[in-house]
Amino acid sequence: MHLTIGYLYGDLMNIYGDTGNTIALQRRAQWRGIEIKIKNISVGDKLKKGGVDIFFFGGGQDQTQQTVAKDMQKGKGKLIKAEIERGIPLLSICGGYQLLGDYYRPHKGPKLAGIGLFPVYTQASFERMIGNIVIEVSPHPEVGLPHQLVVGFENHSGKTFLKPEAVPFGHVIKGFGNNGEDKSEGCIYKNAIGCYMHGSLLPKNPQLADWFLQKALEVKYGTKVELKPLDDTPELKAQRTAITKFG
Repeated sequence: MHLTIGYLYGDLMNIYGDTGNTIALQRRAQWRGIEIKIKNISVGDKLKKGGVDIFFFGGGQDQTQQTVAKDMQKGKGKLIKAEIERGIPLLSICGGYQLLGDYYRPHKGPKLAGIGLFPVYTQASFERMIGNIVIEVSPHPEVGLPHQLVVGFENHSGKTFLKPEAVPFGHVIKGFGNNGEDKSEGCIYKNAIGCYMHGSLLPKNPQLADWFLQKALEVKYGTKVELKPLDDTPELKAQRTAITKFG
């Protein structure tokens, strides 16, 4: 078995340890004997159907988001949406999450059009939402995502609001989440998750990393996949400590 991770705009959108998520996916696959490579996809690069098995899209500053937003409107965003519709998993964080919604409205300059994957929209605020975050993920049986507590680190001033049809990724126990107002964090659509959890998210939450790998393999090979268990004792101990301390 083999997988390809499509790292979207990793040269421009990679703040607060976001690259650690691709490393976690790569290592956890390799430890199971799954061949995996990371394909960097940036401004001007082409995408084709079936070329990527998992997408990752990190966070960035307003200036780089302008560049990325323009590039995604040139056809890349349409293809990403089509791939998500057929089940390809995706993790997007902060700025990447914002650009996969309807739009991001910064303090200055024009509104940045998103690709409309997630039914959300984001507005810049003057409130900095920063710190450790713990959320409760309710079961999402339609995609096989079980109930769990997830930990991370957030640092954003954009406030993201869910439209009525949106399904939040989780409920905030500690921290701010999407907007610091309604206790929602992130959004989930099919096998795609957008959220504000930096830090890096997947090394701190190995069960979530494995969910992405399992979904990618099942879509690629068209069959049910059971991943070989790993000894996650250190990771889970660190996760429990963070939940106890911050939750």
